[in-house]
Amino acid sequence: MAEPAARLRVFASVLPIQYFAQRVGGDDVEVEVMVLPGQSPATYEPRPQQVAALAQTDLYLRIGVPFEDAWMRRIRTANPRMEVLDLRDGLELRPMAAHHHNDTDATQAEPHAAPEHAPDHEHGQELDAHVWTSPRLARQMAVRIRERFSALDPEHADNYRQHQQAFDQELAALDAELDEQLRGLKQRAFLVYHPAWGYFADAYQLQQIPVEFEGKEPGARQLAALIEQAQALDIEAVVVQPQFDQRAAERVAQAIGGRLASVDPLSVNYAENLRALARVIAGQPTADDD
Repeated sequence: MAEPAARLRVFASVLPIQYFAQRVGGDDVEVEVMVLPGQSPATYEPRPQQVAALAQTDLYLRIGVPFEDAWMRRIRTANPRMEVLDLRDGLELRPMAAHHHNDTDATQAEPHAAPEHAPDHEHGQELDAHVWTSPRLARQMAVRIRERFSALDPEHADNYRQHQQAFDQELAALDAELDEQLRGLKQRAFLVYHPAWGYFADAYQLQQIPVEFEGKEPGARQLAALIEQAQALDIEAVVVQPQFDQRAAERVAQAIGGRLASVDPLSVNYAENLRALARVIAGQPTADDD
């Protein structure tokens, strides 16, 4: 009796990318994640067990989160034969949003076409790695994952194609649902502590305004200007994520009479997480309100 073929071994940078790879790969792929639940990609340091596991890995799925800047060389050194697929390649990337007071267009910077092996910075600006927050970009990434899985494992190419097509239909339905829910909103701006939702905002003609100032906790003057801006725009939603200190966002929410809601862009529950964000922005009840 022939032994079953060994599964492709894959590492993904963050949980949503692990989920995409699992949906495309099915039972033919074993996918591990680098940034473990509850950890921040900005400060994460891979565990020794993860570095050891990389030696047996066929493919690493890179997305450009900050820890990869410091660790990619060591990740490649751990296994020189391992292929690296940068899922940003070919996507329209946007600069990471930075709050500029009295400039409501500052968070909606023009996207840049990503070259092959896109740099993590362009003209001194950090590029936003949170591309997975747009279902439209997720559909493109799933195609690239399927293509690379099929190249590495041609025997299961039909399986990968079927899985990716089924996943694509789900993502298209999710995109249509979110578009319908958000299309008619009069208030199209929302506050976030850390600007992780730029691609989601771009997809549905929304505007995220970050609480943090140039990547840091805002000072008293910046906080006062932000509160004034939020009041002028009649913003109610203030979105935080568990990896960041929430005290400044809490002060803003209190000052404007807004609702503080925690939505984690790194959640593995991809579709429901985007639905939760849409409900917050639309002012609809969420699980936290029950």
